[in-house]
Amino acid sequence: MNNKIFAKSVQVINFDGQNMGVMPTSEALELASNAGLDLVEINANNEVPIVKIMDYGKFKYEQKKRASEAKKNQKNVGLRDVWVKPFIEENDLKIKMKKVFEFLDDGDKVKISVMTKGNKRVLGQGRDAVPELFAHIMEIIGERGTLESKSKPDERTKSIIVAPAKK
Repeated sequence: MNNKIFAKSVQVINFDGQNMGVMPTSEALELASNAGLDLVEINANNEVPIVKIMDYGKFKYEQKKRASEAKKNQKNVGLRDVWVKPFIEENDLKIKMKKVFEFLDDGDKVKISVMTKGNKRVLGQGRDAVPELFAHIMEIIGERGTLESKSKPDERTKSIIVAPAKK
């Protein structure tokens, strides 16, 4: 910007966006100062650097404003957790599924995990019940969500990730 441009000659674009051609840097600085504006280097990679005559403070302000506007409009997709037991009663499952539907309607992904803990007999029966439970859960979810991924068979905690259905 301004006196920090070290090239001997530059291609100048005025504040209206018109190309004024190649000229010495000192002459371009003089044009910018006469207009009460700054000389800003846009592209230094060219053989002849490209500079623009503009109000640098206003330019930085507008950039910051655009960045904050883009950040405000950005949708952050979260991953929500819901835990169930392998032998969950139907009514309890309906209550859990209400919560899952709320998360899916908000546009969040849902990780449904199954707790398998207890003695060996309960663990064995619980592991056998998990695929049926996941199938039942996906049946309940239906068109409101799509199965995105399943946990690996050797993992201790079994889980599935459900994404909201595309509209």
